[in-house]
Amino acid sequence: MVTYSIAQASQRSRLSTDTLRYYERIGLLDPPARDSRGRRNYTDGDIAWLGFLTMLRTTGMPIRVLREYVRLHHTDDGRTRLREILAERRDAVVTQIAELQACLAVLDQALAEPDPPPPSSVPTAR
Repeated sequence: MVTYSIAQASQRSRLSTDTLRYYERIGLLDPPARDSRGRRNYTDGDIAWLGFLTMLRTTGMPIRVLREYVRLHHTDDGRTRLREILAERRDAVVTQIAELQACLAVLDQALAEPDPPPPSSVPTAR
């Protein structure tokens, strides 16, 4: 099995080494195996999990909810709540996309004009 040092895992996951240690400390990441010198050894599975966590964070999921998700992920009876968490996040992302599309339409309209309007004349996206 291929393993990665914390520096390599940081590079592969695009998370800082401090973030990796933090995620481990708060329970988002299971403690990785250690070599004979006590150095962390991350696996491809760890890197994939970090990618999933990063995606959830990118959607705006708070750490508190991430911790709940991870805790439930490690149990057999939390599957319904896991789906609820993901569905709630999906709904929030759909709303955010709609808001961003409205912002994009305003920008496109402003760019289509010869002189972009002053900020006071730009309609709000909400």
